Amino acid sequence: MYSFKNDYAEGAHPNILHKLIETNLVQQMGYGEDGYSVEAKEILRQKIQNPDAAIYFVSGGTQTNLIVISFMLRPHEAVISAETGHIYANEAGAIEATGHRIITVETEDGKLKPVDIENTLQAYSLKPHVVKPKLVYISNPTEIGTIYTKSEIDSLSIYCKSKDLYLFLDGARLGHALTAKNNDLTLSDISCNTDVFYIGGTKNGALLGEAIIFNRADLAIDFDYLLKQKGALLAKGRLLGIQFLELFRDDLYFSLAKHANEMAMKIACAIEAQGYSFLTPPHTNQIFPILPKAVIDELMQQYDFYEWKAVDEQRSVVRIITSWATNENMVDAFIDCLKGRITL
Repeated sequence: MYSFKNDYAEGAHPNILHKLIETNLVQQMGYGEDGYSVEAKEILRQKIQNPDAAIYFVSGGTQTNLIVISFMLRPHEAVISAETGHIYANEAGAIEATGHRIITVETEDGKLKPVDIENTLQAYSLKPHVVKPKLVYISNPTEIGTIYTKSEIDSLSIYCKSKDLYLFLDGARLGHALTAKNNDLTLSDISCNTDVFYIGGTKNGALLGEAIIFNRADLAIDFDYLLKQKGALLAKGRLLGIQFLELFRDDLYFSLAKHANEMAMKIACAIEAQGYSFLTPPHTNQIFPILPKAVIDELMQQYDFYEWKAVDEQRSVVRIITSWATNENMVDAFIDCLKGRITL
C-alpha cells in the first residue's frame, strides 16, 4: 500500500545520509557549537538577508511551537490562532499545558487577517479579568493548504507592530509554500515581517529538524537556557546542523519542495479533470479533494491517505500529501486507479 498520508514517511535525502557518514568520525564541539551548525546558520542568515538573526536548531515542529511560544509570553498572555491552526488542533494541548490560552478564530481559508485580530483584541479588552492577547500564530502553508501572499503578510506585520503583538510563523512546510506556482513571498520577506519563524526540515528531506529564526536577536536573549531546560538542546547538535547545511548550501531544500508540489498538482489536475472540487484551491503538496465515499473506500484498498471530514452522507474531504521522495510512477498509478473508479 503506497502512502499519500504524510510527507515524512520516507527517511532522508541521500545527500544528507552521505554527509552524515562522511563526517561521522570527525570530532566536533557539542550542543550546536559544531562547525556544521555554525556554517549552516551563516548560510541561512544569507538566505533571509538578515545578518543579525539568532538561529537555533531543534528536532521537531511541536517542540518548536511549544518552546518559542512559552518563551515569548508572560504567564497572563495568550496566543491568537486560526481554529485550524496546528497548535490548537494537533498538538495535544501542548501550549495550554504551559499555562497559555489559545484564542481561536474561525476562518474559511485557514488564514488570519488584521480584522480577525482586531475583533479578538476587542473581545479580550476587559483588563485584568481576561487573558492578554500578545502573540499571533500563523502557518504558511496553513493546515488546509492555503498560502499567504506578500500583501497579506505585510498587512499582518504592520497591524501586529501597531498593537505591540508578536507575529510568529510556523514554517513546518515553508519550502512548499515558497515554491508554489502562485507564491510571491521570499524568505527575506518573511524575515522582515515576522518576529520569529521556523524553517521545517522534517517534512522536506531531513531525517528530523527545524530551524528557529529570531529576526531580532534581542528577542532571543537567554533562549538557549529554555532549550536546555526543555530537553531540546542536543548534545550531538551536529546531526541537525549537517542536515540544514546540506539542504541550503545548494538550495536542495527548494528543489525537494518543488518536486513534492509538482506531484500534488499532477494529482489535483487529474481530479479536477474528472469534475470534482476541493475544500481549498490546490497550491502545495497538500491537496484536499472532495470525493464520493464509495470512491474513497476503493482507493483506500491500495493507497493510504486521510479522510479529512465528511461533507454530507455521500461525500468527504480527503487529504492527499506528496513528499520530496514521491515516485511519479506511483502518482500515475494513483491517477489511473482514480479514473477507473470515478463516475460522474
